[in-house]
Amino acid sequence: MSLTARSRPDGARPPGAVEEPTVAAATAGTKVRAPRRTSEAGKVPWRIRLRRDRALILMTLPVIVLLLLFNYVPLLGNIVAFQDYDPYVSSNGVTAILHSPWVGVEQFSRMLDDPLFWDAAKNTLVLFVLQLVFFFPIPIALALLINSVIRPRVRAVAQAIMYLPHFFSWVLVVTVFQQVLGGAGIVAQTLENHGWSGFDLMTNSSLFKYLVIAEAVWKDAGWGIIVFLAALAAVSTDLYEAAAMDGAGRWRRMWHVTLPALRPVVALLLVLRVGDALSVGFEQFLLQRDAVGAGASEVLDTYVWNMGIKSGDFSYAAAVGLAKGLIGVCLVLGANKFAHLLGEQGVYQK
Repeated sequence: MSLTARSRPDGARPPGAVEEPTVAAATAGTKVRAPRRTSEAGKVPWRIRLRRDRALILMTLPVIVLLLLFNYVPLLGNIVAFQDYDPYVSSNGVTAILHSPWVGVEQFSRMLDDPLFWDAAKNTLVLFVLQLVFFFPIPIALALLINSVIRPRVRAVAQAIMYLPHFFSWVLVVTVFQQVLGGAGIVAQTLENHGWSGFDLMTNSSLFKYLVIAEAVWKDAGWGIIVFLAALAAVSTDLYEAAAMDGAGRWRRMWHVTLPALRPVVALLLVLRVGDALSVGFEQFLLQRDAVGAGASEVLDTYVWNMGIKSGDFSYAAAVGLAKGLIGVCLVLGANKFAHLLGEQGVYQK
């Protein structure tokens, strides 16, 4: 058996050893394919990616066009927040914008001096905190409860029943609560039939904030359940079996296996929810405004609608809406940064 040069520590070939063929000799006379061109960072250039993914780009092009037309082009209309906009100057909206006088930040100064704006902002923040405290944990708890059900048929039926109200409009949701908790509702009539005094929760302004939380939970908790159940389905059963072999009971398995698996999804939804903090609802509050009064039901969305659509003060309403959007962007960036500090990805990576 002949030895190669690599069998000696000094690299010398022993006598009679056969020299191994080199790479150049092995590939001599054969055509070697040139490697694909890449950028300095090791990524495929955008021209090659564009040619490679042209089918996917063509499929998403209609969605991109609709997004630009209905979400980004209207942003140009925010210029009226810096004007004294008068829509009656011209029948053409663009011409009316061009002929409206420029007032700078006067509308924003008026916003800061308006006590009605601060009342709406206060109601919005209070409702956001209540939704975060009461509404957000409920889908997690229900998802854990449904996931613990052994029979798949029972689990599917329970999930479908809880998800069904998500498809109801707010008109139907408010109507259902009116028929149950209103002055002529089922609960009030049952109490009166048994000698108790009835009540009308739908017109109680002091309890209105808790009423809208209950409506939101009944309507949208099912959607959150699906999100968290999808995250639970990705958890490997080997982790539960290993924890059980180590002596962990049901509660310790949930604390050390289930909840850590849900943490990335919880962080993502929290960031999105914080970014939507100033949009606690519009149709839900507008439908119940007359029953409880503007003091309890006025939020920023309804305030913008009342000032812009009902009163015709488009410049002031645009200023309030623009300020609301900018604050929402800042909240998203801050919440996403906080998620990064906790070790989670958030909405986007660092």
